[in-house]
Amino acid sequence: MNSFISLLGTLALLLLAGGGIGLADRRGFSLRWLLVAAALVACNDALLTRFYHLAPNLIPGAHWNWQGKILAIALTLLIAALPAFGWRRIGLTLKQARGSMIATLPVVLIYCSFFTLLALYFPDDPSGVEEVAFQLTMPGLEEEPFYRGILLFALDRAFTRRVRFLGVDWGWGALLSCALFGLAHGFGYADGHFSIDPIVMALTALPSLLAVWLRLRTRSLMMPILLHNFGNVISLLF
Repeated sequence: MNSFISLLGTLALLLLAGGGIGLADRRGFSLRWLLVAAALVACNDALLTRFYHLAPNLIPGAHWNWQGKILAIALTLLIAALPAFGWRRIGLTLKQARGSMIATLPVVLIYCSFFTLLALYFPDDPSGVEEVAFQLTMPGLEEEPFYRGILLFALDRAFTRRVRFLGVDWGWGALLSCALFGLAHGFGYADGHFSIDPIVMALTALPSLLAVWLRLRTRSLMMPILLHNFGNVISLLF
């Protein structure tokens, strides 16, 4: 029940923030696409939690959420295949934009350096094979196609106004998708009240801005996926 209430809180924040932005810029706002984005968040959360633990666990003995992640990946791919989305349009392609590999190299180095320093200063507990395998694959494969793929796509259509900065066109969708990514990790409901961990929010939402920039600059999710899994697994190696 706590997980479901957390979802309701997240959706309320999204709709309040999105509605406020929409009222301030009605010409560049689509309520339908904002509701689509909210529905995507709800469906993703339901699958990750096995419908809030109502569905059976089909992978007994696993210590990590393989089942939830695999189901969420399957739904993301299914939605990405719909005509309204499209795999290439959400970034599910290995083809990189011309000249983007050299242009993104400084950001890649910053991203890797940031998480390497975190791993050195905040080493994790000894990990097993399952944990390494999970962190090396599932987070990037599930979260990037969702947050920087179909969710960003929907939010970019909910808010069409753009500002050119650092070689890419930024919109409210980029900022809201990063905020939702931070909320997914640092926002929750327990013991009768909502809580937010500002450190966790910062360590997830801020690096996700770099991932969004990489996605927009390269027009592909390849680099965000690889770097996301690097950031998750590097702490397990120290």
